[in-house]
Amino acid sequence: MLRFLTLRVLGAIPLLILLSVVTFAIIQAPPGDYGDYIRAMAVNQGGATFEQADIQAQRYREANGLNDPMVVQYFRWITGIVTRFDFGHSLYYNKPVGNVVAERLPATIALALTCHILASVLGIGLGIIAATRQYSWVDTTLGIISFLGMTIPRFLLAIVILYFLVFRLNVSEVGMFFSARYGGAPWSWDKFVNLLQHIWPVIFIATFGGLAYNMRVMRANLLDVLNSQYVETARAKGLPESAVIMKHAVPNALHPLVAYQGVVLPYMLTGEIEVAIVFGLATVGPAIVGSMGVGDVFVTATFMLVLAVTLIIGNIISDMLLVALDPRVRLGGGSE
Repeated sequence: MLRFLTLRVLGAIPLLILLSVVTFAIIQAPPGDYGDYIRAMAVNQGGATFEQADIQAQRYREANGLNDPMVVQYFRWITGIVTRFDFGHSLYYNKPVGNVVAERLPATIALALTCHILASVLGIGLGIIAATRQYSWVDTTLGIISFLGMTIPRFLLAIVILYFLVFRLNVSEVGMFFSARYGGAPWSWDKFVNLLQHIWPVIFIATFGGLAYNMRVMRANLLDVLNSQYVETARAKGLPESAVIMKHAVPNALHPLVAYQGVVLPYMLTGEIEVAIVFGLATVGPAIVGSMGVGDVFVTATFMLVLAVTLIIGNIISDMLLVALDPRVRLGGGSE
């Protein structure tokens, strides 16, 4: 297992370097930069003429190295990360990019992992129930739920919930993790309950979509496995049906869902973009969209690099889970 993990980590390093180059190039490809944002703000809100605003923008570009070639900017950024763990300075937030990431990433990861765990546990469990009660009213009801979860856009569901909260239930504290009185307070049970009262719509929407996918895949895989010859053999030996399902069928039906864990972490981190924007939460999604809108290249590049790292970590974790689930699975099809 240690050799397997070492090879996967070493193989991920050149991939991560390539992803950082491609990401930085794509971000720099569209015309415009933060200097254009400075010029627009000076004209629209500062009352400056276009010439005066353009002089301010040029001074800002020169002071922050935005006039340097893209290659120079990339190596300056990547060298700072490798040598000093410095991700650069955010032009829009006017603080180190590392601080911006530290403010938003922990809450986003906690939110994403909570939604993922709930979606996996509930989705797999309901998928087993649906498969073992094929064509019953239970199967039909769960099928309708999975269909709705996979077809209703997240932003639409978020808008509907937001409408009922604000205009029907008169909820005023929207767009924050805590009420004002809990902002700087130490953790307590009341503060935790207050947190759940503010973020339950995001958890519900993200869990609903993931649950629907897991349930649909688990049902289809389990039905296929239940018709396998080795399952019929287990039944012929007189094993209880529950033992046949949980010990023989379910572990093999889990393989595609375990492999899916390789991409689910970055998907969960970015999949809350629409919901977080609708509710105005300070998470990774709105920061990526906002930084791209104003040309804050180092914030965008750093967050995209974080997502690339989570993608690589997720794939390594999924490979290790597959090895633990089925020892026959090895890198390159070999054996330890």
